[in-house]
Amino acid sequence: MRRLPPLTAIEAFVQVARLGSVKAAAEELALSSPALSRRVQALERFVGRPLFERRHQAIVLNVEGERFLDAIAPQIDALSDSIETLTSGVDLLRLRLGVPSLFASQRLLPLLPDLRAHHPSLHLDIDTAAHSLSRLGDGLDAAIALAREIDPALFSHRLDRNRIFPIAARALVEGPSPIRDPADLAHVTVLIHRDMPDSFNAFREAMGLGDLEPQATDYYDSGQLMLDAAAQGLGVAFMHESHLTHAHDGRLVRLFDADIESPYSYWFACRPRALETRPVRKFHDWLVGAFA
Repeated sequence: MRRLPPLTAIEAFVQVARLGSVKAAAEELALSSPALSRRVQALERFVGRPLFERRHQAIVLNVEGERFLDAIAPQIDALSDSIETLTSGVDLLRLRLGVPSLFASQRLLPLLPDLRAHHPSLHLDIDTAAHSLSRLGDGLDAAIALAREIDPALFSHRLDRNRIFPIAARALVEGPSPIRDPADLAHVTVLIHRDMPDSFNAFREAMGLGDLEPQATDYYDSGQLMLDAAAQGLGVAFMHESHLTHAHDGRLVRLFDADIESPYSYWFACRPRALETRPVRKFHDWLVGAFA
């Protein structure tokens, strides 16, 4: 059997690579930063090449490091699952899922009791951080993403089609200076989600108002914060019909009666080989059925 580097050195490498910080990785592993750095350096000596670029107050993977992480991350995750199964005495299946926080709270969590009933051994680690598609195979087994389309190199399944809704506080419709016409948007702030940058453009082009410019445009990376901002009267949020209907917030209303298809959809995505694993296949099949 070929000699292997210490597992502690590999664990340190993976944590630093995923967190992008020696300090954060050290805290995660309950080590001092110097101790963790020594483990990473031991691995680099073992493989005979540097795996990171050391910059001022930053450490990032180099090309060799990225290649090494891609190769070992799935095996490390599988080893972790095997140890958890062995020590718990239960045949657990674990799925690391990236998902937007608003989708998770509005549409996924209410369905999870059904998932547990159908697959009691399947457990989810839910990650709501950004850029989930780029982290597939590197900390994430699968992702639910809001996008126009998915890279054809990935396996994907569209979960829904939606309509764009201008969403505002009820007071902006019923107050002293109500918004009655799309042209009135020239006097308000428009709220845009960074995952849906063209939502307002799609709306005004469909309405034949390509020259319409709002008073200001504010960008958010949280759908729930956008809804809260709209409810406080801070602007008009351009989001999906499902975002409004699942919010169940009486402070919010839809503006205008226009049927405009959104260019964005929620997708399930994973690497093709991940679909061959039991946790991903079980979750995919259940999810597709739940949203059918």
